[in-house]
Amino acid sequence: MTKAEQARIVTWRLRILQHAEQEPRYVAQTCRYFGISRTAFYRWKKRYDKHGETGLADRPRTPRHSPRATPSAVVSKILYLRQNYNFGAYRIAAYLQRFHQIEIARSTVHRILVKNGMGRLPANQKHQPHRKRWKRYEKAQPGHRLQMDVKFLERIPRTGKRFYQFTAIDDCTRIRVLKVYDRCNQRTAIRFLNEVRQRLPFRILALQTDNGAEFQSQFHWHAESLDIRHIYIRPASPHLNGKVERSHRIDDQEFYQMVDQNGISDDIHLFNEKLREWEDYYNYHRPHGALRGRTPYERLVEKSRADVSQGS
Repeated sequence: MTKAEQARIVTWRLRILQHAEQEPRYVAQTCRYFGISRTAFYRWKKRYDKHGETGLADRPRTPRHSPRATPSAVVSKILYLRQNYNFGAYRIAAYLQRFHQIEIARSTVHRILVKNGMGRLPANQKHQPHRKRWKRYEKAQPGHRLQMDVKFLERIPRTGKRFYQFTAIDDCTRIRVLKVYDRCNQRTAIRFLNEVRQRLPFRILALQTDNGAEFQSQFHWHAESLDIRHIYIRPASPHLNGKVERSHRIDDQEFYQMVDQNGISDDIHLFNEKLREWEDYYNYHRPHGALRGRTPYERLVEKSRADVSQGS
């Protein structure tokens, strides 16, 4: 309610009380004339006698005590995750449940964010519209399709060096393998593929990449020799490699913005140690929105149990 509306209400109620003062024995007639109840009249008169005109204003309707309100400590955690990690309501609720054993509805998280002026993400995090909608897909079993791509990292200050993050993500479980190299060519891509085969707990049947120079004929025939079908996506269609592209954005938001790069940016071995810690967190501990709050390895266990039950 605006100040002008509040002032009009105070003026109207004061007029009623003044009218009744002229005929103090006819309060009932005054109430009938103004269309109010005698209970309301005496309530306003009591407040006026005690506080003056200020007492005629509407009081806040919020309760003095809210035993079912969200605790301030939980609200602080919600605002911290939003401010520092740009998490949405669903992911905040999943984090609170997994790491703090706090059950809270997504709608409640959203309401708290809006109330504190954080209902909208920063401009660089907003959804970008596209002309044509595409249909999302997901393979039914681990290893049925692996998406692979390269993330070009920022150049190291005061040097001519640059690192490249090779990423492989399983389409079904979202399990990832990450490695940083100082070269981006077919030999490096082959080395990365060999490491991915060793570290994944399932067989790779198909591999999907873009048409980058590092994934050309030498890499292609190496993958085919390992009995892995290599598939190129259509040119200028990064959404076909959407899972690995999205994971790179998560790396920017949750790893590269938080990691202290002083002392590791020019040491590739230390860089890979930090990246391996982030990979383990992503695979084993980080709740994934597309997996309904489960981690990639929890999804793998779920799929493995489903296969066992079907086989029995």
